[in-house]
Amino acid sequence: MVRNKNIGGHHSRSSTCKTKKAGSQIAASKDLTPLDDTAGGDIPAPYPELQTTGKGQLGFPDTIYLLASVIFQNNHLEKPAAHRLVDYGKERGLPLPEVEDEEMQRTAYELAFNTLKYQELLEDIMIDSCFYLSQSTADDQMSLVAVMLYDFQDRKFLPRKRQGEEEIIQTVRDVDDILLRFKTKLAASLARCRIKHDLLSIECILPESVKMKQERSSCLPLYGWVNTMKSSLDEVQRELRSAGFSEVKSIGQLDGQTFCLDPHCGDVLVLPAQLKAQLCSTKLLSDHKLIIQDKSCSLGPNAVSSLLPEEGDVLMVGCLSGLTVSHTASLVAKKLEANGKGQPTVYVCVGDRTNAQREELQRVVTAMGCKNVKLIPEDFQSLDGGDKRLQRVRVILLTPKCSVSAVSNLVEYILQEKGDTDLLQDLSQGSIAQSKLEALVAQQRKDIDHALKFPKVLAVVYSTCSSYPEENQEVVCRALERAKTCSEQEGEPKRANFSLRLSPSPFSIPDHAESPAETEHFFVLEPSEDSNGCFLAVINREPEPVVEEAPHEVILRANARGILDRIGSNQQRARKEKRSHTNKTAKMTNAHNSQSSLSVSMQSRNQEMLGSMTLCGHQPQPLQGKAKALQSQASKNTVSSPFSSSKHDSNSSSKSEKSTTKKSIQSVLNLTSSTSSLLPAPPPGTPLVPVVRPRRAHQEVLKPVVLVLPRVHFPDFSPPQHSQIEFSPSFDYNQWRSPAPSVPLARSSLTKDAIVESRPLF
Repeated sequence: MVRNKNIGGHHSRSSTCKTKKAGSQIAASKDLTPLDDTAGGDIPAPYPELQTTGKGQLGFPDTIYLLASVIFQNNHLEKPAAHRLVDYGKERGLPLPEVEDEEMQRTAYELAFNTLKYQELLEDIMIDSCFYLSQSTADDQMSLVAVMLYDFQDRKFLPRKRQGEEEIIQTVRDVDDILLRFKTKLAASLARCRIKHDLLSIECILPESVKMKQERSSCLPLYGWVNTMKSSLDEVQRELRSAGFSEVKSIGQLDGQTFCLDPHCGDVLVLPAQLKAQLCSTKLLSDHKLIIQDKSCSLGPNAVSSLLPEEGDVLMVGCLSGLTVSHTASLVAKKLEANGKGQPTVYVCVGDRTNAQREELQRVVTAMGCKNVKLIPEDFQSLDGGDKRLQRVRVILLTPKCSVSAVSNLVEYILQEKGDTDLLQDLSQGSIAQSKLEALVAQQRKDIDHALKFPKVLAVVYSTCSSYPEENQEVVCRALERAKTCSEQEGEPKRANFSLRLSPSPFSIPDHAESPAETEHFFVLEPSEDSNGCFLAVINREPEPVVEEAPHEVILRANARGILDRIGSNQQRARKEKRSHTNKTAKMTNAHNSQSSLSVSMQSRNQEMLGSMTLCGHQPQPLQGKAKALQSQASKNTVSSPFSSSKHDSNSSSKSEKSTTKKSIQSVLNLTSSTSSLLPAPPPGTPLVPVVRPRRAHQEVLKPVVLVLPRVHFPDFSPPQHSQIEFSPSFDYNQWRSPAPSVPLARSSLTKDAIVESRPLF
């Protein structure tokens, strides 16, 4: 049986259960039940090897018994009236007696916790021995009887050794005297209960999970973090070596006066549990240079220190002790001091604590030398991102109240971390009541949901000492889903480019570590003989990753959600319509060009006819004068062009001249044909083609060109006298012409299309 018998608070190894053969020997000796010893002497224990033994501690001071009885009264299992064997009264929630010594307080809690474990067995002994029925003990004193009875059987029903200096409490002394007078019957009842249940040891009646925790708690090593406000890691290691300690590489090598560094936290040292008394002699503990605290409490501060940016504060929420607050404050102050930055502020929500608890926390923080801690008296749920005090908070450490089901040394942990003592009764039976677990999970969800609402917070560290997934992974995953849903519904522009996601664990697992288990995003430390268990997760607020998508992929994704109303198909239809319109425009342009060619051909034909009339002497003078005027006007317009100052070379100039010549001739012919009454009208069936204005091409500088046509001389002849003039295509009028000197065109050459041939008109 593991119990706290020494002032140091260490447990003794419990005796292990023997084989079934030993149980059969007990059954064969039922007639050896001890008789009642009214003289109060030592009882002849028939099977002393089956009794659990302590370390020679024969009882405790009266104050410890009284405090343990109040703790048991507030936390004992209250059965229904039909199944109630012993009545402890109706009073619960009694105030605890003041005990200044922390070791005495720890011992009282250990005694009360062990009594809760064996409440069923102790009640059977009191009923079977007729102690409860024969003694006129008040119901409100039965808690004291149960506590003292457990200690009485643990010291093998030996009388308590009293000290004269201790405080005397008469109620405690009276119960002690009654137990001594009834010790033989009580011992006989215990023996019958063990035979009835076939117990080699009273520990065998406990649930397997409780027995395993008892065994682990007896050999857990000491963990201590270095207070950088008072000392440094190197200085603490030098003092340990000077005190006779030697450093080893791993926890598995701890033996004797040794110590090692923790594999996860760089500022935590690990020592064997039996060296606590020798460690106190080094003054490292009294000078607050090395702080003894469970490892699970050091993981959160180390994670916060690694996540905090150069400029930012920390907000701590939940079930926190002054040691955890001081550890966080010292780590972040040391980190930013090394970077040349000022000390960040560590805010602590203490809205759910009494004034005495706030004063205690402030006292511990001051003793550790931390000056960057500020207490917030409001409740965490009443705070929001608009609070002026929290504008620089970038990391939140959330350690909510949990079931501490992954902790082996429950009493020591709850007392050191100011935990919930109401869990002692459930933990003494190895499981948490479903109603209590649901209440804890509801509060945890409420806290983490509120922590994720702070828009300027970059990371939330969530840490528990529970082994239940309902309090760990499920809470974190549900909070992320809820935050994502709320963000999509609200659509806040400030959060549009940011998302909350789990970050990889900030702690790495060394090769030699076998007990820790780590997933991709969660850090899970399983309970073992080397440490208690814990769970830690980090939720970061990070920018959304930029995903490069092609335009058609964006349109397809938008159409799939029904956002753009099938804009992709509309664009394809628009492309087809645009392509069709382009084809129609090209056809219309070709038709226009064909019409222009036809017009030029007709104009050439008309010019031939005019030339023939000129040859015959029938050209009207006004028409010739008008043509000359139009030709002169076209030349002037060409000369007065704003692009007349050209810098092109001769080749480009020659090409411009050719182009200009063609355009000028065509312009003149068009103007001439528009004024002539001899031109035939366009056929009535020809549709009018709309003019399509082409894209404006690159403009070139044009130069004026003067056209000089050669003179044509014809011989005098008299046309034949016919009533009708007929035109003979075979008639060659060129033979009438006398040779004329050819005049070359200056800087120009006319194509065949530009040369006008004159034919006689008959």
